[in-house]
Amino acid sequence: MLAGLSGPASASPITVLERDGRAVTREDPYLPPASPVDVPAGALAPARAPHAGAVAAARKTVPGELRRLLDAQAIDQAHHDRWRTAFDDARRTWRRLRGARRTALGSVIRTTQDVAASGRLTASRAPALFLTLERNRAWWGGGPLLAAGRRVSFAGSRLVWQHYPGHGLQIQWLGTFGKANGLFQSTEHDPELRQLLDEAAPLAAQRAGGIAWEYLFPFDGGRPPWASAMAQGTAMQAYSRAAIRLREPRYFEVARSAMGIFRTAPPQGVRITTDAGAHYLIYSSLPKLRVLNAFVQALNGLLDFARLANDAEGRALFEQGERELRRALPRYDTGAWSMYSTSRESDLGYHTLVRDFLRGLCQRLTDVRDRQPAVPEAGTPDTGGVAPTGPRPEVPDPALYCDTATRFTGYLREKPELELRTTRLREAVTGKLRFSLSKVSTVSITVLRGGRVVEARTLRLGGGQRAIGLRPSKAGPLTVRLRAVDLAGNAGAVQRVVRVAPKR
Repeated sequence: MLAGLSGPASASPITVLERDGRAVTREDPYLPPASPVDVPAGALAPARAPHAGAVAAARKTVPGELRRLLDAQAIDQAHHDRWRTAFDDARRTWRRLRGARRTALGSVIRTTQDVAASGRLTASRAPALFLTLERNRAWWGGGPLLAAGRRVSFAGSRLVWQHYPGHGLQIQWLGTFGKANGLFQSTEHDPELRQLLDEAAPLAAQRAGGIAWEYLFPFDGGRPPWASAMAQGTAMQAYSRAAIRLREPRYFEVARSAMGIFRTAPPQGVRITTDAGAHYLIYSSLPKLRVLNAFVQALNGLLDFARLANDAEGRALFEQGERELRRALPRYDTGAWSMYSTSRESDLGYHTLVRDFLRGLCQRLTDVRDRQPAVPEAGTPDTGGVAPTGPRPEVPDPALYCDTATRFTGYLREKPELELRTTRLREAVTGKLRFSLSKVSTVSITVLRGGRVVEARTLRLGGGQRAIGLRPSKAGPLTVRLRAVDLAGNAGAVQRVVRVAPKR
């Protein structure tokens, strides 16, 4: 996903396809920098050919589903004709393309067909689906080839797109709403902020009793369309901030409509109900994946919406998630590094990202506790600048989030710790060289006999108890050196003598 969602920390490159067909790369000071690219499973597999002939006749088709929507008066004739033309034009362009361009456009056509075949081509989903088709046809029909993860845009549009190998260009909603937050914090680009939000709102689909900005490509085995709590929370944050700045109450209604996925279990929603409250998923299609940075950012977005809109349900959804985060957070702290999910450590980008999100949650809760003596109930009239009276609401203690963010910062400066546990091996027998490692690092293992190197390996390993196979060729002492360099560049080392007993 994306780092730096709260403001324009630094410029990020984006390639813009101009109306004359030229592609120009610019630095966008309001676009958050991207994290390392997540390449979906199977992304490099070549796209299958789009359906044709007898295959299409045996299932629901894009033209057939568009006709069904028109007959049901769910769409009008103009939209039917535009989207049918977009589909036909994309297929014609695909036939003349070759190589990577053909693969990219073909995958988007395939996804459009699969959405139609599964009965998920709805009137509210169609705008984003066919815009994706049109943009991919425009890019791959004449634009340059793109590296994996490259972000692009189109002249006259504020949306951020990203290249996912094997899946073409897709709207990167987290980047789009991260850019909206950057424009908001600049304070000098309100017209651009308004344009972005007005462009994005009609592209949300009806989902889970509300709306959601959906991702329209397969990801890690999950079928599209899917939704993300992280992107949705960031969207609610952006619309709520803009509602105040731009004096647009309708933006609050957009944000309020986006709460549906937080009430609803997957696959439609992102809510996993727990004994403590609720966890909000990074991907609605992957209910077992619990990603810390996404959960924290979703809560930041919910809290911003609840405070700015004075919304009781938004507060309730935040409180349910906060109770679960408070219980679960210690499991994501190894004592030397952060966990990305419950099963693997963060990379450097995600470690600093979750640290920053926790800082944000710490600051928000501190502000609520120390600077707002009371919060009126939903629907309370404007007090005209007079502080509301009434009982002080119970505010979650921010200390856990503040302290965890501070520890995560400290981990960026602490060297990895190593302990070599093996003391004896046997000649001509494959044994285990066992050691412990405090956090994810690149580990160099060097084995010497009489000062000469007889074995050398370099491995990327996660923290915990580790072992590598070693088959000594001779009896006698070996000097084993381990050196670990963590993701932030800190180095630790250990050395000991291992005795090799003669073979039996």
